[in-house]
Amino acid sequence: MSVLEKGSSFTPMTISEADFKRLVTFMQGTYGIDLSQKKQLITGRLSPAIRKLGYQSFGEFVNHVLEKKQNDEITLVLNKLTTNYTFFMREKEHLDVFCKRIIPDIVRRHQRDKCLAIWSAGCSSGEEPYNITMFLYDYLGTQAKDWDTRILATDISAQALAKAKAGVYTLPDTIPADWKKKYFTANKDGTHTVTSAVRNNVIYQTFNLMDPIKFRRKFDVIFCRNVMIYFDQPTKDALVRRFYDATVPGGYLLISASENLGQNMPYRRLATATFQK
Repeated sequence: MSVLEKGSSFTPMTISEADFKRLVTFMQGTYGIDLSQKKQLITGRLSPAIRKLGYQSFGEFVNHVLEKKQNDEITLVLNKLTTNYTFFMREKEHLDVFCKRIIPDIVRRHQRDKCLAIWSAGCSSGEEPYNITMFLYDYLGTQAKDWDTRILATDISAQALAKAKAGVYTLPDTIPADWKKKYFTANKDGTHTVTSAVRNNVIYQTFNLMDPIKFRRKFDVIFCRNVMIYFDQPTKDALVRRFYDATVPGGYLLISASENLGQNMPYRRLATATFQK
């Protein structure tokens, strides 16, 4: 999603090595995002927005971000430098394990209280938690109304969460035909809106994964897919330990197939990118 268009005469602003290191240190220390090899990405994606805001140099902008720590500027940096790219039915093989092994297990364990605890950590624009809800509704069928299947979905990007809450998407061909009828409403412009029953099953919340995890309940399942690609190994290891502490015994952690956990991970591997406490 580069701001540089083919044939564009746009010239990115330059950033000094000192200001680059200051911004990298702030982003890694506060959000865990490793930008140490991303100088060109930073100048390319942030330059137009910085100019539009009236800043004359990167140094002036970095000073303002680090001194004032205003939400608008920090949100701008997060939105420009992280890729909120996701889609329905992503990594289908992975989701098959969730449907065939994990859902039956957690439903069996919660037959008495009928209350599941699932977290979509780094939910981006919402496709993942809605996808999870649809799988749960399919599995539970007419019994779904008797269960509390509400999903916690968090992200650091306010822009991504706003899109997620709206629930309006251009659907890929991978969406089953019966899902289009059951879980979406067609719009005149060709997009589809997630039905209110599915949208109401997701609780959206801004959350920084570098913060302590202190939610009311521990989780049966934590999805954190295509998020740790931004983190260095020590940051990943620390986050996985926090996830482990926030998972019920026998609970699950699902990451992306393109990611990996450290050698001393506390979970045991169950399947590709799927781990159990």
